[in-house]
Amino acid sequence: MSTFALDQIQQQLPDALVERYVDRAGDAWGVIKPERIQDTARLLKDKLGFRLFVSMDAVDRLHLPPEEQSPRFEVLYFICSPERSEHVRLKVRADEGQEVPTIRFIYQGANWAERFVWDFYGVPFKGHGDLRRMLMYEEFVGHALRKDYPLRGRQGLIAERPIKDIFRGPGTNGVAE
Repeated sequence: MSTFALDQIQQQLPDALVERYVDRAGDAWGVIKPERIQDTARLLKDKLGFRLFVSMDAVDRLHLPPEEQSPRFEVLYFICSPERSEHVRLKVRADEGQEVPTIRFIYQGANWAERFVWDFYGVPFKGHGDLRRMLMYEEFVGHALRKDYPLRGRQGLIAERPIKDIFRGPGTNGVAE
């Protein structure tokens, strides 16, 4: 894990970094203000060589102790510098319905990752422009990985969508003409 990246963020964007800590696995984390995630991502990619967007996820903090429930969501970013062989782990904390600025124009890989987080947790990304369901069907109600989604929640079946068959040419359907 890169303490170098967190040190640089702290030096170059002192108002962006809210908190630094080391988790129980020994990994360093930086908590970034939501409005400064784009500036932080640009700094990491353009000046510090963290060019590889690895992944992104979210955490719903609903069932944590009451003092830790607010803000409700944490959006997690995992970014790598191949030249330095270092990873940086960042978090942005957001309340219910609060928009987190998109980084999809900085890291192209964040496009689908932000859609995934929206699809399963309901965290909206400001400026994304294409937040639509990615893995769940369009008529699905709610967000399946939220802690308030019912454990045995069932949704009604949807009508089968018409799909145009692909023309396969003569002799491919097994019927003699």
